[in-house]
Order: sequence, then C-alpha cells, then structure tokens
Amino acid sequence: MSSKLTRLDRLAVLAGARTPQAKSFGALADITAVALGMHATEMALAKAKLAPKDVDELVIGNVASPPDSANIARVIALGSQIPPERIAHTVNRNCASGMEAIIGGWLAIQTGRAEIVVAGGTESMSRIPLLFSEAAKQKLLAAGRSKSLMQRIRAYARLRMSDLKPVLGVELGLTDPSCGMNMGETAELLAEEFAITRDAQDAFALNSHRKAVAAGNRCFLSGEIAPLIVNGQELRLDVGPRAQQSLAQLARLEPIFRRDGTVTAGNSCPLTDGATSLVICREGYLGAKHAAKPLGFVSDYAIAGCDPRRMGLGPVYATAKLLKQTGLKLGDFDLIEINEAFAAQVLACVKASASKSFATERLGLNAALGEIDPEKLNINGGAIALGHPVGTSGARLVLTLLRALRERGLKRGLATLCVGGGQGYAMMVESE
Repeated sequence: MSSKLTRLDRLAVLAGARTPQAKSFGALADITAVALGMHATEMALAKAKLAPKDVDELVIGNVASPPDSANIARVIALGSQIPPERIAHTVNRNCASGMEAIIGGWLAIQTGRAEIVVAGGTESMSRIPLLFSEAAKQKLLAAGRSKSLMQRIRAYARLRMSDLKPVLGVELGLTDPSCGMNMGETAELLAEEFAITRDAQDAFALNSHRKAVAAGNRCFLSGEIAPLIVNGQELRLDVGPRAQQSLAQLARLEPIFRRDGTVTAGNSCPLTDGATSLVICREGYLGAKHAAKPLGFVSDYAIAGCDPRRMGLGPVYATAKLLKQTGLKLGDFDLIEINEAFAAQVLACVKASASKSFATERLGLNAALGEIDPEKLNINGGAIALGHPVGTSGARLVLTLLRALRERGLKRGLATLCVGGGQGYAMMVESE
C-alpha cells in the first residue's frame, strides 16, 4: 500500500483555549466532559473574536464516551450555541484523539466542507463508569424480566457479594486487549529494554514538575487556560504541578505495575480531567475574511503503527515517517513536545531516536533519527505534572507548543505522542 499523502494546504490555528487540568476525582470531578468541552470551545471562539454562528463544523476527540452523550461533539456544539444546521462529530484514536480531531477538521476544510472549524478534545476520566461483571449483569437482567414478585425475589436471591464488586471501566480502557498488558506494564518493558533506571525516571519526573511550576509562575500557562468556576471558586491553573516536589519524595513511592519494577505513580502521568479547543481555518482564508493574526500553523503530520507491547515508542515511528515526508532532520525543529505518559516511555523515545541500531533494525533507515536536545524538549513541563486527559492531550500539545514558539520567537515545532494499542502520532507546527 502506498504511504504517499496528498499534500494539504497549511492549516491556520486562529486561537485556542483550554480548561485547567486536574487529577481525576479531584477539582473537576463534578464537571462533565460536555461542560468541559463547551467551556474550552466558547473561550477559544472568544479569543478568535468569532461568534458560534461563524463555525461550520466541530470535531472533538474523546475516548471514554459518556453513555448519555454518544456523539459528544454534537452535544458540545449545541450547548455552545453553534447553530443546529452546522455539523459535528467525535473521533477516537486513544491518546491521539485531540490530534485526530485537528486532522478531521483540516480535511473538512481542505475538501471545502467547512471554512471555520473548532477542533479539540475533552475528557472526564473521573466519570468513566463502574461496570457490573457479566455474571451480575445476567442475574440483574433476569430480575428485570421477571413477571411476578416471586420470580424477582428468586432472581435477586441468586446475587452474591462477589457480584457486587464493580469492574473499573478505566482499568479496562488502559489495558490493551491484543497483548493483555496495561499501559504501565508497557512502560516497564521499555524501561527494561532500554536500561532506564528508576533514578533517571524520577529525575525526569521532578524536572517536569519544575518546568511546569516555572511556566505557571511566569504566567505562560495562564495564557492558554480559561479559568473555571468550581464550587463557587475560580480555578485558574492546573492542579497537578507541585512546587515542593523532591527526589526524596519520589524515591519513597512503590512500583505500581510490577513488584520489582521502576514505574511509580510519581514518574507516570495521572488520570486527568480537562478539555482543549482550537479554532482552525485554511491559511488563505485569513487574508480574505479574517484580519486576526493566527497563533500559528499546522503544516504536516504522520501516523505510524508499532508493537502494542511497545506502544510508548510510537513517537519514534511517527517522527521517522514525518521526517521522510518533509525532508527535514530532527535538529530542524526548534522545540519538541513528547507527551509524558511515563518518564520511562519518553526516555526510551529519546534513546531510540539516537540509536543507529534501532533505526536500522526497526525503522529500516541507514542512520539514527538524531539526538533530542533536552533544552528543546517539553520546556514547559509535560503530562507527568500537567496531566493527561486522554482525548484532550493531542490538542493541548499543539496549543502549548505554538504558544511556546511564539513566546521565544522560534519557527518550527514537533508535537508527538504514543497511542495505546501501538500507534504514534507526529505533527509539525510553525509560527510566523
């Protein structure tokens, strides 16, 4: 099958906004994914100086589809006062859903279906349902079908205490059905294969917190966060970054995926709630109908598949494809964002990118992709500190990266993330 892509016109990002992000079952636990998505959408449109009626289409990434909002994008669109004759759809590519939404909007614009699109992601991991076991379900269904009180009593009498133990929907969602490993176990595999120590992982995690705290202190992150009123109080910043985090604290945490492992809650991203929206259009549309200077541009992307057991290496595979498409080298990017699902996973990507043997054996290349300069990588912290609302993160990476390029007067950035199930996504963005 040909891997050649039709060249797309450069995509302009007019503006973007996101909610604060908070660890699940915490500050945002009472706010639905719909409400989070509406807030991000409304604030992004306000930043772009556009009204809901100006939107032709809305595309939202979401992984844990709420049972009461099957096509959550449509619910968000209508709740945001986007006219009902405009269209909306939801996409799911696991952790890359936010990027997939951008590509969905880009294609809608490229084919002439839309001129202005809102694309992004929303996720309330707090509200992923608890499920019944199959045995409990069958007994409850039997009770529901009972035609008499006595039949119903007999059906309920067959229930056992073990039937009442809930099945964690989030645990199922974070376990790959093809290899039977949860995402943390895949990180342990990479830590072992790439000889990534516990100390290296904890140091990386500490650095993520320090950079995120510094970005918050200099008010960089507040430039993209649209504050939310939660229980009568205004939440203005992400809840995750910890100014007092220390290596000693991280070292005390026990491994959570393997008894003799190195991956802990401290060097992994937390389950997170949050939403991000971007207002996008064709670059040529700007001069014709919109006077605002764009935040930046999306100019290319690549998606790659890899071994689900090593899904954390997805960014390396996707970046290799992107470099081949563009003719660029890794050193041509001024800033790089690799989503921090796990410290071990990001560090494995850094090592794999610099490895000639990995390039020849796994990528079919004659030379390594190149060294990733730590001074260019996740300069404002990453998901270990900021959180990883799975349907949202792809769009959040693009928003943060474009703003970081503009802040520093730089030109080109790479946003990439691993995808549960064994895929990688890489996106090239540019700033004027």
